[in-house]
Amino acid sequence: MDSKYGQYCPVALATEILGERWTILVVLVLADGFHRFSELERALPKISASTLSARLKRLEEAGVVERRPDEGGGKPLYFLTAAGDELAEVVFDLGKWGHRWGRDLATDDLDPEHLIWSMHMRMNTEIMPAGRTTIAFEFADQPTKQRYFWILAEDKKVQACLKHPGFDEDLRVIAKLRPFTFAWRGFVSLHDEIAKGNVRVIGPKKLAKAFPDWLLGSMLADQERMYPGRERELQLAYRGAISRR
Repeated sequence: MDSKYGQYCPVALATEILGERWTILVVLVLADGFHRFSELERALPKISASTLSARLKRLEEAGVVERRPDEGGGKPLYFLTAAGDELAEVVFDLGKWGHRWGRDLATDDLDPEHLIWSMHMRMNTEIMPAGRTTIAFEFADQPTKQRYFWILAEDKKVQACLKHPGFDEDLRVIAKLRPFTFAWRGFVSLHDEIAKGNVRVIGPKKLAKAFPDWLLGSMLADQERMYPGRERELQLAYRGAISRR
């Protein structure tokens, strides 16, 4: 399918590269420092392998991505070029705009696998216990295949696990997906959601009490929500409560 606009407008020229579904998100994941095809698939769980391959090829042709051999003999790795690094800054600004002005989330937008992937990149390992910590997550309102996940932290390295990592869990977090996602995005307080019983943290008292502070939250959680709707109302109430403390 021809994606050309036939216009000299720079916005049109950029959109010829970026306008296809998933392309911008592929750039974002590469900017986050993930370079293996398998990592990109895990970060974007709803993309098909064929679509991901096609988007990488298109970005490579456009000079945004370069493919490099894996020194360990594995499959090729993908990196942003200088053009891609510059584009990543634009993509982050686009995400900031989307956080502020994008529509409220619908049920179909909630994705536990993507949430776990996002969380594992934003864990405050500096204040987590020494040694290995295994956190099990159970999203109680999700189908069985999307209900159980694990985050494993060891020596300040964090992994997101779709299967049981084989270690005894130190904490189990049980919640419906929406309130946990809202807490992650900064619309509500995770401490408050735990106090209300919307999020349950099961395990040793000391670890359970510390758990909310292990999560740094979305990189955009501090941005003010501007789109008029439920999420803005929740965030305003949350921030108002903080200011009254």
